[in-house]
Amino acid sequence: MKVLILGANGLLGPHVVKSLEPHYQLRLTDIKPTQTSHESMSVDVSCLDEVMRAAEDMDAIINCSVLRDDRQLAFDVSTRGCFNMMQAAAVHGIPRVINTGPHWTVAGDSYTDYDFELSPDVPPHTGTLLYALTKGLGQEVCKVFTENYDIYLLCYLFLSFREHTDESEGTDLNPFTVSWRDAADAFRLGLEINLDELPSRCEVFNIFADLPHQMFRNEKAKRILGFAPEDNFERMWHKKRK
Repeated sequence: MKVLILGANGLLGPHVVKSLEPHYQLRLTDIKPTQTSHESMSVDVSCLDEVMRAAEDMDAIINCSVLRDDRQLAFDVSTRGCFNMMQAAAVHGIPRVINTGPHWTVAGDSYTDYDFELSPDVPPHTGTLLYALTKGLGQEVCKVFTENYDIYLLCYLFLSFREHTDESEGTDLNPFTVSWRDAADAFRLGLEINLDELPSRCEVFNIFADLPHQMFRNEKAKRILGFAPEDNFERMWHKKRK
């Protein structure tokens, strides 16, 4: 399988590359220079022509691109970039796309301030941060494409990442924490699953470690993808007792 990775030189991208490179032929793209033995291209995801060119002859697309702070650039990358990616998938007949975003893409403050046991299938109510709004719009764009083209979309929601070697004590963890290597492994699972086994052409998954809280649920990722996080940071979850 030939896999295009958008945003391959960001924070998450290199971990995804490490997980996938033994199994897939990769084409790595980023707006920043990428030093790699894999095929690589300089691509601005906000430019449709560049994304179209990068997607030629690919079997799957993974989108790890993100820009959080600048109003115009955040829209260009997180919203327009999703349109460009899905348009490229439609034109080139690419059936499998994995998109990424924060949990605010689906569950904003109206959920997280009051509710528990939040699954990725709750009715979307995006957060109010620029990051959440632009990612939420991008996800809606992706969903519309799956309703009109034969494209299967897996959307992975993340928030906080840790090195699996981190053994700090007395540090509270965000409930949506996952190790870099467990996060990267989820992409391998998303490429391996038979698309006919997905409940629909647009499925959203919470990707985080098995932590002792009841704020969010990762059961769907386990049940459908076979996600089995190795790193659960038990020592870090509990406050250090004197």
